[in-house]
Amino acid sequence: MTDRPRVVLADSLAAEGVAVLEADHRLQVDDYSARSRTELETGLPGATGLIVRSGTQADAALIAAGDSLKVVGRAGVGLDNIDVDAATRRGVAVMNAPAGNTVSTAELAFALLLSAARRIPVADRSLRAGKWDRKAFRGAQLSGKTLGVIGAGRIGAEVIQRARAFGMKVMVADPYMTEERAQDLYVELVELDDMLPRVDFLTLHVPLTRETEGLLDAERIGRLQPHAVLVNAARGGILDEAALAAALREERLAAAALDVYAEEPLPADHPLRGAPNLVLTPHLGAATHDAQREVAIEIAASVRAALLDGDYSAAVNMPPYDRGDRDRLRPVLDLAERLGSVLGEVIQGGVGEVSVRYGGEVQRGLRLISSAALIGLWKVRLDTSINLINALPLARERGISVSRARVGEVTGYRGTLEVTARSGDESHVVTGGVEADGQLRLLRIDGCHVEVEPRGYLLIFRNRDEPGVVGEVGTRLGAAGVNIAEFHQARDPSTGDSLAVLSLDERPGPDLLTDLRSLPPILWARGVRLDS
Repeated sequence: MTDRPRVVLADSLAAEGVAVLEADHRLQVDDYSARSRTELETGLPGATGLIVRSGTQADAALIAAGDSLKVVGRAGVGLDNIDVDAATRRGVAVMNAPAGNTVSTAELAFALLLSAARRIPVADRSLRAGKWDRKAFRGAQLSGKTLGVIGAGRIGAEVIQRARAFGMKVMVADPYMTEERAQDLYVELVELDDMLPRVDFLTLHVPLTRETEGLLDAERIGRLQPHAVLVNAARGGILDEAALAAALREERLAAAALDVYAEEPLPADHPLRGAPNLVLTPHLGAATHDAQREVAIEIAASVRAALLDGDYSAAVNMPPYDRGDRDRLRPVLDLAERLGSVLGEVIQGGVGEVSVRYGGEVQRGLRLISSAALIGLWKVRLDTSINLINALPLARERGISVSRARVGEVTGYRGTLEVTARSGDESHVVTGGVEADGQLRLLRIDGCHVEVEPRGYLLIFRNRDEPGVVGEVGTRLGAAGVNIAEFHQARDPSTGDSLAVLSLDERPGPDLLTDLRSLPPILWARGVRLDS
């Protein structure tokens, strides 16, 4: 037996990637690539990492079999074979390798473009059949023509560079591209429907999502000019395959080339197989030795960083943060979780709204900070696994509104946090700060200034401002053998009551809390454990 984090390989991974995982023997790697699905599910319990390629469906059942999973990695770009929602609900990070096969996929897209434009595959078959029919295979040159690019991310940008090298004019339809980025790439940024009738060639480079599924439907395919050539090396399901086959048969489109399909492998009776002027390849975008090596190294490095260093910045289902901000964010996230735990004990009803206001040197990470506050809030309330991955989705499922705001830089602290929770008419707010040396301070509760380190066990109580209350509480704690490390009390100007926070060396038993609550001046008393 070993206590090293264990990574299961569901599909074969290039040796260079395996070497990254095994670099210093802190990870145990188990290769299940040659085993059955049943054997894979049997081997997943206790594993903290799972790496797949396109061959394994990491569905909800497989993710559930990994009772200790922290991360599922895909050695490739697409995540259509991973149930990201199921992973998120279980707090499992999902990672991919978006950069490793960029060049290989872009080169294939361009190879398909050239093959379709110059009718290379059908000319090859004709020559092998003993013919020499040059006139039958007259094609189109690229130079001087217009290429339409749908989606200008990593791969799309690489295709654009190659198109410009061929002397093509490029138009881009991408709702996320800025005019500045378009100018940098020397392309014209246009709306999709306006672009389609104006292009000679069209290539797709968007992921398959709810928004892009069926993006190029029959109506949009019909907007293309009859001499146009269409290429899809992105994802199947983005275009209407039946409509494409019909357009080719009816000569409403000159040619097309596809590497991806809505159903893979492509069924033997699929209409695409009989369509004319169509180049088909079996999902070869990343099928180069170079790409497989690069995606293996990329995903192995991301999984290794997550499991050994706690670096989840590559996760696609986690609130994003800059890798360079990770160390500076750590004390802020720690403070947010502790303030959330204080709120979780102070507020008594079901929380319906949470707001987080942050001020400090780290400019990004508000969603991450909010997630940390929710973790603390629920840690004392729910018997379920909560982490930075599923905290916000869980809030949405429970109908909890979460708002975030930056309040600029602050004086005297590296960062300050104000977290508010509301339950019906009940509302509580706690404020804390991160000092210059990284020390955490709980500064205020409901407007009362109570400066104490939020660690260990805190006793918080509100009482009528009468003589002898503090002495009586101290006497009863002393009689129970509980030592007070810090004590702060403040008067609430809005009510005239007092609020006290005591940092204790030991956790008092439930009988002691009940005893304290029985004191007539005590309005309420809560205990919160901030360190396990």
